[in-house]
Amino acid sequence: MSGFRRGVRLGIDVGRARIGVARCDPDGMLAVPVETVPRSDTSIERLADLAREYEPIEFVVGLPVNMQGADTPSTTDARAFAAQLQAHAQIPVRLVDERLSTVSAHAALRSSGRTQRSSRSIVDQVAAVVLLQQAIDTEKSTGNPPGAAIPFDEETV
Repeated sequence: MSGFRRGVRLGIDVGRARIGVARCDPDGMLAVPVETVPRSDTSIERLADLAREYEPIEFVVGLPVNMQGADTPSTTDARAFAAQLQAHAQIPVRLVDERLSTVSAHAALRSSGRTQRSSRSIVDQVAAVVLLQQAIDTEKSTGNPPGAAIPFDEETV
């Protein structure tokens, strides 16, 4: 476990309608769902409130690139949201490839017997858990923080 930075992290799955939030324990043993935040003008403030509650060392925000690794309109949206979040909460943000997190979340919920309709309220949280767990596992196996950090001076919001 050399190179793993100890501390709570909040995983954020940014969607057009909802934002899934997950967290992990300080040792990065397990990512768990926290809540689904409706996407609105108050989303950033709610995430800042969660940050004050859990005191994470960073936010891990999923970057929804397409299967070829290229940006999409959702990627641009996630980058802008992440920059606003960092500027408002004053907590570092790392952008991590989340190509399959929502697909994995839907598959996990289906295999547990939930229908697409009954899963809608929690699929975003499960996607956030998947992307955060992947980020933690990546850092533990490589010794390097996952994804890319957003520089604090990159954007003024």
